[in-house]
Amino acid sequence: MRVSIVGSGYVGTTIAACFAELGHEVVNVDVDEDLVATINDGEAPIHEPGLEERIAAHAGGRLRATTDYDEVRETDVTFLALPTPSREDGSIDTSIMESGSESLGEALAGKDDHTVVVKSTVVPGTTEDVVEPALERGGFDGATLAMNPEFLRMGSAVEDFLDPDKVVFGARTEGDDTDGEAAYEVLREVYAPLLDEAPDAAVVETGLREAEMIKYANNAFLASKVSLVNDLGNVCKEFGVDAYEVADAIAHDDRISGRFLRSGVGWGGSCFPKDVAAITAAAKAEGYDPAMLEAAVEVNDGQPERLLSLLDDHVDVSGERVAVLGLSFKPGTDDIRGTRAIPVIDGLQERGADVVAYDPVAAEKMAEKRPDVAYADSARDALDGASGAVVVTDWDEFAALDDEFEAMAERVVVDGRRIVEPRDGLTYEGLTW
Repeated sequence: MRVSIVGSGYVGTTIAACFAELGHEVVNVDVDEDLVATINDGEAPIHEPGLEERIAAHAGGRLRATTDYDEVRETDVTFLALPTPSREDGSIDTSIMESGSESLGEALAGKDDHTVVVKSTVVPGTTEDVVEPALERGGFDGATLAMNPEFLRMGSAVEDFLDPDKVVFGARTEGDDTDGEAAYEVLREVYAPLLDEAPDAAVVETGLREAEMIKYANNAFLASKVSLVNDLGNVCKEFGVDAYEVADAIAHDDRISGRFLRSGVGWGGSCFPKDVAAITAAAKAEGYDPAMLEAAVEVNDGQPERLLSLLDDHVDVSGERVAVLGLSFKPGTDDIRGTRAIPVIDGLQERGADVVAYDPVAAEKMAEKRPDVAYADSARDALDGASGAVVVTDWDEFAALDDEFEAMAERVVVDGRRIVEPRDGLTYEGLTW
């Protein structure tokens, strides 16, 4: 099929490369000329395992990028993968989505029909109440609307797309049934090569609002699960109980499962914080206070300070060098959005510490946001002369640290991810165990 994707950010670039991998002819539309040039040069604009080689393999062939919206006219279906950032109150800002949809409407004006699929994370009602009117303002009123939420984890996005647990197709299920069935047919055809290779993936066909809500429910549930296991881990810490052994045991209950049961310094990234805030704000706007979601956020927000309070038990960090190991919100990505490293760094600086940080791939991005921090070229350099260290991201290389700790002035390590192995000569504290 001929597929166009509006937006070449994290989601847009990933799905563009993956659709090309599946054999579709893909054009990626974005207003950023530098991003367009990067993709056309066969390079990935973001750090994501498996993405660079796929862009390199297909750029100039099945995959190309452009700033010209008119090229969508020659495609069979358009996916909208545009940012919906959080406002101060947690609600989503749809201004970029509206602007992009209006530009898309201008490009499609005069066509009888075109399938427009919202890929961005949007609250229920946005596809019909925001995207469709914007398309019409641009001059196109023949859209067959669909919603296809993404479930991509940073650090494994390509794998998640190509080997999914589920794919969700949302379309109009009331009124004109023909319109809804037409949208399903297009999505089935787009995803057919993927589903042939991943026959165990569940295919969910539902309404537009249901599809929009599924993404929020998915992330809200996972965020709440992490906060619950962190709360339980905090209780375990008070009793001297190994929270990981407890989690391993309860994971054998098939109603619970072991995924997202690693207690630690908390969740971050672009999805959990934004999505929990957005659906909470949307619910409050409708007159309902989601107490469980608010509690999940409260527990999460408290984890960095708990980490630092454990360091306080062993070291007065005022005027001392403290190493922060890990800056990305999770391993496998250079994304620092929502990272727990920022509140940890803030807390250390409030205590008067001299912070030196290290991350395998995210230091450059963090330096742009926090130029007041010193950045080391290696974990060894960060630890050299430090009176304490905190582990924020569970990169595999931190598990291999050994004699690097001998260079510390005081060998105190507070591990927020249970990645460092305790050993003789090291004052080691786990966050929740």
